[in-house]
Amino acid sequence: MPANNKMKANIRPGRRPESVLAWLGLRDGAALQLLTLLLLTLCSGLAVVYLTHQGRVLFTELQVLREQANELDVQWGQLLIEQSTLGLGGRVEQRAVEYLDMRVPNIEDIVMVTYEQESQ
Repeated sequence: MPANNKMKANIRPGRRPESVLAWLGLRDGAALQLLTLLLLTLCSGLAVVYLTHQGRVLFTELQVLREQANELDVQWGQLLIEQSTLGLGGRVEQRAVEYLDMRVPNIEDIVMVTYEQESQ
């Protein structure tokens, strides 16, 4: 018998081929419910794994940001200390003498400038 005849021999006239659900053994409702519950359990497990991974990634990022915040706080404190030392009068005078060769003028070298308004 040729190959085409073998295939035709398995299909009986007047009978429909089996459905996919029947082929999988899911024709009754209990089996379909069981398969649905298994798929939902699988999806739930995958969601737990994904969310756990996301939580770990976000926690690592949070730790890095906290370290950066601590470093910035330390720098801020150092800048405040530097600002307070640079603002002292003696420090300004010392820097002016050292770097700019400035000096306090003698009394004879001081000229007082006044502004007089003309009266009409």
